[in-house]
Amino acid sequence: MKKLVTVSLLGVAIAAASSAQARDYDNVRIGVDVPYEPMEFRTAEGELTGFDIDLGNELCDRMGVTCEWVEQEWDGIVPGLMSRNYDAIMSSMTINDERREQVLFSDPYITMPSAWFAASDLDISEANEETLEGMTIGVQRGTLQDNYVTDNFSSVAEISRYSTADDMVLDMEAERLDIVFLDFPIGQTTLLESDDADYVVIGERISEPKEYFGDGFGIAFRQRDEALAEKFNEALAEVQEDGTYDEIFTRYFGEE
Repeated sequence: MKKLVTVSLLGVAIAAASSAQARDYDNVRIGVDVPYEPMEFRTAEGELTGFDIDLGNELCDRMGVTCEWVEQEWDGIVPGLMSRNYDAIMSSMTINDERREQVLFSDPYITMPSAWFAASDLDISEANEETLEGMTIGVQRGTLQDNYVTDNFSSVAEISRYSTADDMVLDMEAERLDIVFLDFPIGQTTLLESDDADYVVIGERISEPKEYFGDGFGIAFRQRDEALAEKFNEALAEVQEDGTYDEIFTRYFGEE
């Protein structure tokens, strides 16, 4: 009898696990770090918008579910996923091997290079150990840019890390930073298009080595949520095939 009870309980546990795995989502909570223009930010009226937001909402529409966006600072965004504060992360997260150990990624939905940004009067033409020696570099904490700068320039420069890109830009404007390393579109909208100061890109845009810069941005899920990831992949393929993806891309980045 004891064996039968044990087996029965085990069967219930397995069935429950299978049911959770195959769960049909009516509402999908998506973690996002705001602001990160043009990827995710709020308008002057307080409306949440951006490339990730518009694309994510379109994917949810195709899947027949409602998106609920949950704001979370970057350095806690993966722990928030693991704690079930949301079901996915769609916040310009680069797919790389280190993150694959923690999360399951969708197919890549966009690839963005990184770049160095500085005031136009900074007298260097490229960023390397020699030209950055003694400078203060700004990065967003916990990003691939943070990893890249830390590994390659911490021996010659001071590194200031920020919770948000906006805080970093404020210190750049206050001249507490000499140079910053950001995803190119973020630096473009926050610095190059700034009305208050004159900024430039230093050197070429950077997307290698893959060890740091990965395989593009992906939507992150808990590793057990394969069915949900596949639903997003199917919806992503659909919007790419019918031209909707290109419309959203052009809205934020212009023609390719």
